[in-house]
Amino acid sequence: MTEPSAGPGPQPPPGPSPESADVPLTTGALARRLGVSPTTLRSWDRRYGIGPAVRADGRHRRWSPGDVEVLERMCRLTSSGVPPAEAARLAKRAPGSPPAVVGVPEESRPRSRAAGTLPLGDVRQECRGLARAAVRLDAPAVERQLEAAVERYGVTVAWQEVMVPTLHAVGRKWASSGDRYVEVEHLLSWHVSTTLRRRTPSAALQGGASAAGPVVLACAPGEQHTLAVEALNAALCELGLPTRMFGAAVPGEALTAAVQRLGPVAVFLWAQARSTAGLPLARHVAGTSWGVKGARRQPLVVVGGPGWSGPATRELPRPATLKDAVGILAGAFAGMSGRQ
Repeated sequence: MTEPSAGPGPQPPPGPSPESADVPLTTGALARRLGVSPTTLRSWDRRYGIGPAVRADGRHRRWSPGDVEVLERMCRLTSSGVPPAEAARLAKRAPGSPPAVVGVPEESRPRSRAAGTLPLGDVRQECRGLARAAVRLDAPAVERQLEAAVERYGVTVAWQEVMVPTLHAVGRKWASSGDRYVEVEHLLSWHVSTTLRRRTPSAALQGGASAAGPVVLACAPGEQHTLAVEALNAALCELGLPTRMFGAAVPGEALTAAVQRLGPVAVFLWAQARSTAGLPLARHVAGTSWGVKGARRQPLVVVGGPGWSGPATRELPRPATLKDAVGILAGAFAGMSGRQ
């Protein structure tokens, strides 16, 4: 189970403003209106023939209302994850014509292998759309795409097949672009976190810990990466399991005190880096016990994240994916509940 080192195309623009409804627009003005770069418009014109019908003085682009309508359809289609070449073909159809993809199951739709804005590879179309929205810093579109993915697939699949590939792509782009796209990674991470937390009821709404105790989720001391733990928390809550989320950089003493107070069925400890993965702390938590003499209990300690790699941690369960982590923790909870 790994956390990234850290969406659909251009957001559908608002309706035409009075001052631009009948006046041809320059490329710069149209780019601002659509929320894309002038380079993108010129690229669409060159590659897909999505360009102005008339050019002033034979050279300068001037976009008529009809041209703008085509571009708006292009933006809406790429926002829904349609590859640019297919989006261009559909955008140039008559406005009343139904899109070719309507009614076709998602599994049957072709998946583009084009490089696109970010190096996503051959992944869900949702990833491409999410990446495009994130690069444009289109927060409303990012939020809608994330919510739709969770609604459609559930937390676990949305995390593993939509959120993580897009976050990885943004991280790779940042690493290869001389610190560009940092703002994209921050915006995308924030909205991923927000989407996951919306799927997590408060401790009060969870009805309190059961007789078996909750699942405690925490990052190791000094560890600030929380997205993977937030995803696990949301996935467990989706199954109706009680959790207690403590977030980033939990001091060892505080984690031990929480375990003693809560009597959890399991503790999940995340470490993104080797420098934050403390095996002595994990062993100490695993050895913490509570209850009356003769019926003392100890938690199952599960570790996650690349920081725990190495032979020394093989004594502890270390799931490779969110699905695996959910399976281990849900199984531990079910086993403990069955013995109550």
